[in-house]
Amino acid sequence: MRWKKLGKALLFPPMVLMLLLIPVATVFLVYAMVVLGTESAVAIVSYVLAAYTLTVWCFRIPALIVFFKTFREENKLARRWLEDDRLRVNVSLYGSLIWNLAYAIFQLWLGIYHRTFWFGSLAGYYFLLAVMRFFLVRYTGSHRAGEQIEVELKKYRACGWVFLLMNLALALIVFFMVYWNRTFRHHEITTIAMAAYTFTAFSVAIVNLVKYRKYHSPVYSASKAISLAAACVSMLTLESTMLNTWGQEGDASFRRIMLAATGGVISLFIIAMATVMIVRGSRALKQRTAMEKEKEKGHGRKV
Repeated sequence: MRWKKLGKALLFPPMVLMLLLIPVATVFLVYAMVVLGTESAVAIVSYVLAAYTLTVWCFRIPALIVFFKTFREENKLARRWLEDDRLRVNVSLYGSLIWNLAYAIFQLWLGIYHRTFWFGSLAGYYFLLAVMRFFLVRYTGSHRAGEQIEVELKKYRACGWVFLLMNLALALIVFFMVYWNRTFRHHEITTIAMAAYTFTAFSVAIVNLVKYRKYHSPVYSASKAISLAAACVSMLTLESTMLNTWGQEGDASFRRIMLAATGGVISLFIIAMATVMIVRGSRALKQRTAMEKEKEKGHGRKV
């Protein structure tokens, strides 16, 4: 009986202890890997603690699923969040706008602090993204999807034109990377964290781009296209960081070829995406204008 109680206590500790284990195990593990090395006794203890934390949380997954289902059914705010598409989109847009603006200001500060146009070009790129998000948020804050489709189409097409302008900033970024070899070396832990964020952002951007097509809203589609463009640039900067962090000293030519190829592909992709947005928006607006003229002719004949 004591062994059963002990096993239950170890595998199902109190929730307060489980919540404390997450930051403690994370900090301990990072400290061991960065400062102490991977072969020390303390590092081994940190691995065991991290594995234990992951194990106890895995055992709690069924209970957590039941808890969140109950919470979703009984809580009014949770039900509203699940049922109100406009609320979710607006929260997503406002959150993306704030993050975009903060990141652009951070890049601008880095450019001023290090006195380099490398971070300045990144700041310009993300400031343009923030401006586009701001104009979309102004619309979604007071209108529902498809409420003024003609206005949405104009904003959708305008975003396409801004994407073409943004390629100048992107070309500047690639130029600094390739021609002057202006890249920066980060710690391995920082690089891994950047990779996790970048791949997550890229995956979410692709999923949302497909998911939000069901609303038939050009503004929603434009907002997700912005997220995809931001994820593409993050992928480019991640590649540069990884090549500098784990590459060899004599691989400068290889790094330049890879960055030039990736930068070119991303630039062409954004140009193609911008062209599609401009063509689709213009075509849809022309069709609506033609339909309105036909309706006016029809009314004139009846009169």
